Formats: sequence, structure tokens, C-alpha cells
Amino acid sequence: MKPSTDIGTDERNARWGQRGTAGATFAGLLEFENVSKAFGRTPAVMDVSLKLHPGEIACLLGPSGCGKTTLLRIAAGIDKPDSGRLLFDGQEMAGPGKFVPPERRNIGLMFQDFALFPHLSILDNVAFGLKNLPRVEARSIALQALERVGLARYAASYPHHLSGGEQQRVALARAVVPRPQVMLMDEPFSGLDQRLRESVRAETLALLRETRASCLLVTHDPVEAMGLADRIFLMRYGRLIQAGTPEDLYRRPVDAAAARFFSDTNEVKGKVVDGVINTPLGVFQAPAGLVAGEAVVMVRPQGITRARHGEGIEGLVTETRFQGDDVRCSVIFNGIDDALTVLVSALNAPAKGQAAWFKIDLQHVFVFESGAAITKS
Repeated sequence: MKPSTDIGTDERNARWGQRGTAGATFAGLLEFENVSKAFGRTPAVMDVSLKLHPGEIACLLGPSGCGKTTLLRIAAGIDKPDSGRLLFDGQEMAGPGKFVPPERRNIGLMFQDFALFPHLSILDNVAFGLKNLPRVEARSIALQALERVGLARYAASYPHHLSGGEQQRVALARAVVPRPQVMLMDEPFSGLDQRLRESVRAETLALLRETRASCLLVTHDPVEAMGLADRIFLMRYGRLIQAGTPEDLYRRPVDAAAARFFSDTNEVKGKVVDGVINTPLGVFQAPAGLVAGEAVVMVRPQGITRARHGEGIEGLVTETRFQGDDVRCSVIFNGIDDALTVLVSALNAPAKGQAAWFKIDLQHVFVFESGAAITKS
């Protein structure tokens, strides 16, 4: 049998079985208390404290090397913390003088590469975590899980027969079939075709809600985190920088680096005088406590919108890029050396070489003290 392709096969199997049929569990509370971990002289995680509440879906978000996967491995029992404690429903799983092995934590783990056993059938892969049950019962439960993800017809096939999207669904079925109280997922969608990613994420979220398990998911994609998570834990250089709902982090970033991580920004520097900063784009309020000094005004491209002629700020459009519903424009404003990026509706987009008027949407403006962002230690 030839391996199937992601697009064709996953479109034919777009439905992941009947929603509401996955077995539910009693969600667990996962806590990190002042957890630190280093590999040799390189710190990976530094003094991280956070809680994953029962039934919550949360994302560890950040760039590569920020420590998010290390935290996941500590939760799974693959790595031990150098200091601090990991607790599960109030019981210590790892800490000074104590370490509970992974198989005794009632935690499901889904790896980035799916980690399916190539020599086992799809059904046996899913049943692998049910070794404490009689074989017939384990295979029956595994088949039900495959039906839920829409792959029961491939029970006798092997991993290499399936597309990447299908293998991801098998890995998810295998992870949830023992009904873990906490699910840990490491970049589970990164290997999928862009065309599939959104639908697979939506169905995965629906399945996680059905199981009611707490879920901690690692991702470097802020769009993915905002679409999946009840809460986001933003990591940088091994530290927890900010925690909150997706809206909290998007609308109220803790520093300039956090604002940059969630979207493109235009940045204009200036001096603060009497608590405000004057720029060619307008006058903006400085952060509380910053009465004087250097500051940076950050404006998202969608925060600069078209205005009526003679209203707002005039700019010269030097470049346009059509993106479907939107047009990305480069605009030069008087008093600013570099062109700014402006994202406008394709129905209201100026032409290249045209002078146009723009206004600033304060919802997409952030002002920070220059150099206030956390830097690598």
C-alpha cells in the first residue's frame, strides 16, 4: 500500500468521527514551584512558577530555546528539575529527594514527531497504553478511540501507510485513550501542511474539551496559542515573562519584546516630557512613572488606518502588496526616517505613489521605556 498524501486523504476524512463520544476523565491540577533546570553550564529554565488548573487548556509560548519544552519534559518525568518542585493534585512528583516516574503520573504525552511504533498496527499503537487491561478489552477501547478521530478503517494498517495529518490523529488517540488527567503536547501541529493545520487544531481542541483533561501545549506560534488556549504562559530565555488570557497578552503586553512577539510593529522613538511623548504620528501617554527619558512608541500595522482627505496624518505610499482581503503598504511620513508598514482593507487601499491620509487606532499603540525589555542574561 502506498502512503497517502496529507491533502487528499485528510480532506476525505475531514470528519473526526462523532463529537461528544470521547471518554472523559477527572482533570488534574499541575503546579510548578520555583522550578529551575540547567544542562551543564547552560540554564534552560530559571525559577518558573505556574499553575495549570483542572480542565484548562494552556500554552507554553515562546521562541526556540526559551525553556518551554524543558518544562514539558519535567512535567512528564523525562527530566528532573535541579531545584523547585512539581506537584500533581497537591502531591509532589519531583522535588528535593523525591521523583515519581512517568508511568505513575497519569499524564498523557504527545510528541512533535508523533513517536508511533512503526512495527505495530495503528490499532496496536493506540492500545499500547492499555497494557493493564485484557488484550480484547484494550483493543476494543482503542478501536473506539480510532472511531472518534475518524480512522477506524485503518486499524490494521501501519504508520507509514498514513499521511502526516492522519499520524497526528493516531498519536492523539493513543495519548487520550488511557484517560490521563493531564495532557502534555509538544508542538503537535508543526509538521502539518498549512492547509490542514487549522482544521486539525479545531478538531483537536474539540476532543480535548470532551476528555476534560487539563492540557499544557508547547508552541512557538502566537496565532496558534491565541486560538487554542484559555491561558498563555509567555517564556523568554528560561523565564516566565507574562501569563494571562490570549486577549490580555495581545492587548496588554508586558514589554516591547512581548508586543513584537505577537505581531509586527512600527517603532518610533522619542523623548518623554511631562509624561507624554511627542512624535510625528501624534502625542501619546507615557507609561506610569515615566515622566522623562527615552521611550519607544509601537504601532501595529493594522493600527494605522485610512482617514478622510485632510484629516489625520498625510503620508506617501511607496509600495503596496496585495494579500487578498488586505493590502500591506509602505508609507513615508514627515519626520520619520524609515517607511512604516500599514495594513488596510483591499477595498480602501491607496495606490503606489499616491499621497493618502491616515489616523492612529490607540488600541494598537504601546509605549515603553527604551531598553526596558528583558534581555538575555
